[in-house]
Amino acid sequence: MIKKDKRTIFLADCQSFYASVEKASHPEYRNKPLVVAGDPSRRSGIILAACPIAKSFGVTTAERLGEAVKKCPKLVIVRPRMKYYIDVSLAITNIYKEYTDLVEVFSIDEQFLDISGSVRTFGDPLVIAKDIQQNVLLQTGVWVRIGSSFNKILAKIATDIWAKKNKSGIFTLSRVGVEHLLWPQPVSKMFGVGSRMTAHFARLGITTIGDIGRMTLPELKTKLRSHFGKQSDIQAEIMWRTANGLDDSPVIPSTLDSPQKSISHAMTLPKDYSNKNEIETILLELTEEVCRDSRRKGYMGSVVTVSCICSPYEAPTGFSRQMKLTDPTNNTNKVYDAAKKIFYNFWNGMPIRRLGVTLSELVDDQTYQLSFFEDQERTRSLEKATDSIKERYGSAAIVRASSLTNAGQALERSLKIGGHYK
Repeated sequence: MIKKDKRTIFLADCQSFYASVEKASHPEYRNKPLVVAGDPSRRSGIILAACPIAKSFGVTTAERLGEAVKKCPKLVIVRPRMKYYIDVSLAITNIYKEYTDLVEVFSIDEQFLDISGSVRTFGDPLVIAKDIQQNVLLQTGVWVRIGSSFNKILAKIATDIWAKKNKSGIFTLSRVGVEHLLWPQPVSKMFGVGSRMTAHFARLGITTIGDIGRMTLPELKTKLRSHFGKQSDIQAEIMWRTANGLDDSPVIPSTLDSPQKSISHAMTLPKDYSNKNEIETILLELTEEVCRDSRRKGYMGSVVTVSCICSPYEAPTGFSRQMKLTDPTNNTNKVYDAAKKIFYNFWNGMPIRRLGVTLSELVDDQTYQLSFFEDQERTRSLEKATDSIKERYGSAAIVRASSLTNAGQALERSLKIGGHYK
């Protein structure tokens, strides 16, 4: 067993991931400013990724495409291919697994690696980091930046502040470096601190990470309480531990054997929905997705949760409420009936801009309660048949009539992954 302070943890980050994947697929764009964005044909949407050349013109991630084109008129705009990006991300994960089985996905383009047990086989951490960089670049065309330290939070910080900025793309943050390198950094560079929190800290006289690190935890709690109230104690502890580089969490590889606790789908609507028929159409579509996933994975659930966010944007309202079912199920109609009951019990009548449905307390779907009042086997067979057609021909091969109305989103969602086109 390797002691926690003797571990070697990497945070590997793919540079401009979506843009790098597109440049690897299109060599003709190699020396051109390229972005991946919403709708190139209409020059609308948000920048999802910008290559380093595009960034040199001032183009930034999350800005509007129209603004980016003003900065760089010769910008190459590519529509996102989310399914392909996921495939490349999985390929990169498999490369990491050649060095250690302790690989934890942090996001589609960032992963933690615990290489503590790999040093004897592959060499010192710097050698391993360089080898990983070259293998990923050769196999996928993506450049990986690697921050290294003795825990996850410092590995992440090492990547964000230093590895992303230097030519080698590698940086090691040691225990001594916490005080000498990390503490002089502006508080805005601390992981978890955004522009709004930076402004709050400035009003409290906190301008560097060291200003937080040098305090005792009770002192920081007192300062934040004066500004945010007692509910800020947990946030104060997270900030204090981050500033002092304290993190005992292990690198946890995801496994297919891990039992799933819930299955959910949510949707941000293209416009605010107020009409009950329109809202019920979306509830039904979400319920179908949840129940189809449940059947595919072999689960039934006994708790249904509905979450909702209502307009106006400047003062949103909403709820997340659940209902316990009599028996576990993955039957679409049963879950939909429960979802409607929850929704109408708690909806305040304001226009809806986001809805979600979750099925939890999952159990194996091979054992279920028989009923004298319904032909469950017929219903299960019918749903399995429609599932099979959708698996073979796509989720839009069979849709309910309500999904063909203006309110329906099933056809549009079938073309997307995570809100972006496949």
